[in-house]
Order: sequence, then structure tokens, then C-alpha cells
Amino acid sequence: MAGSASRMRRHNAGVTRAWQRGPEGHNRPPEIPLAATERARLFSIIQAAGWPIWPLLLCSVIALALVIERFSSLRTARVAPPRLLDEVISVTRATLPPADVVNKLAENSVLGKVLASGLRTVIAEPRTTEAALRGAFESAGRAAVHLLERYLNTLGTIASAAPLLGLMGTVIGMIEIFGSQAPTGNNPALLAHGISVALYNTAFGLMVAIPSLMFYRYFRGRVDGYTLDMEQAADRLVPHLMRFVVERRHS
Repeated sequence: MAGSASRMRRHNAGVTRAWQRGPEGHNRPPEIPLAATERARLFSIIQAAGWPIWPLLLCSVIALALVIERFSSLRTARVAPPRLLDEVISVTRATLPPADVVNKLAENSVLGKVLASGLRTVIAEPRTTEAALRGAFESAGRAAVHLLERYLNTLGTIASAAPLLGLMGTVIGMIEIFGSQAPTGNNPALLAHGISVALYNTAFGLMVAIPSLMFYRYFRGRVDGYTLDMEQAADRLVPHLMRFVVERRHS
């Protein structure tokens, strides 16, 4: 029994060694990880595109960071919670809230900051006029819109500049192509490099510009929608707050 077990172990080891060899008995080369292969391919593309692709890479990193930041900052919960206006009207139905409640409202969201500006105006000046109250809302609304539009100009600039940077790379590639022409004959290496620079930069410029423009338009639409919501909320709150002004004038 011990001899047969030993022969079985030797047979299994031989089968394992045979599996590790190729059809002609040669050892198989070690497999390269897929991630390392992809990194090497990406580096070769960047190398073939030449130095004009580096500004495009920088633009792509900045655009990605801005898109992530705007997605986080323009969430509905952080800008205009759906039931915030109804809660403010409910709290101020009988009397104006104290200062700490108004401060918490201002810290709640962008819309809360706009509504808190109207409450502070009525609390600070009981005899305020409707025009002054609307002016306070408009001033706070302009500051809120400016906050919502932060970084959108940068994203729009990248969307406009990326095709131009790609075109610059195309022109540089064409210059290298014509530079490869010599009286004694063409230089295939320089010709291939010039074509790579021209095509890679054109493609990468469009790859950066198209998503940047799409996200710029998307975020611009969201800002416009939030601006309309804040205007409508201020219009609803003005007559509600003017009740306290009228009551204090008669008192």
C-alpha cells in the first residue's frame, strides 16, 4: 500500500509538471497581470501622443474633480429641500422665531439662507416696507445664485478650450510630419510619430470637451431650476411676513 501511494504521488507531480509545460515541453512564460498590461498600454498611448497631450490630461483631471464637486454641492437636500418653505411658514404662523432658530435655518441649505434673510429683515426692522423686504430677498438670492454657479465657468472654459488644445496637437503633429520629409527620403519613424501626435490629440481633445460640455449644460439647468424655486419661495413668504409688519404698525 505504501509503495502504491508513493507511485501515485509521483504520477500526480509528473502530471502537474506536464501541465506547466507547453506543447513542446518548454516552460510557459509567467502571465503578466491585466492591470500592468493596461497601464503599459496607457503609457504607450501618452508617449505616442507627445507633449501636447499633457495640458489635455490636466484639463481632464480638473474637469472630473469639478463634476464630482458640483454633483455633491448641487444636491436637492443641500440647495432647496422640498418641504423647507412649508416648515418655515408653519413655524412662523403665529409669531416670529428667535434668532437661534433663524440661524439654524440659514445653515440648513441655500434656500434656508435666502428665507432667513427675509426673517432677519422683519425681526431687525418691524416697520419695514414690502419693497425693502423684497430687496433683502433679491440680495440674498443673488448671493445664492453666485454660490450655485461656482466653478461652472471653469468647467465651461475646459469644454471650450479642450478642442482647441487638441487642434494645437494636431497642428504640431502635422509639422512633425512635414519635418520628416527630407530630400534623401522619408523618415518612417518621424512620420509615424507625427501621425500619432495629430490623431491622439484630436481624439483626446474631443473626449475631454464633449463630457465637459454635457455636464456644464446639465449643471446650468439645475442652477436655473433652483433659482426659479428660490424666487417662488420668496414670493410666497413675502405676504406671509408682511402680516407681522402690519400687526406691529397697528400695535
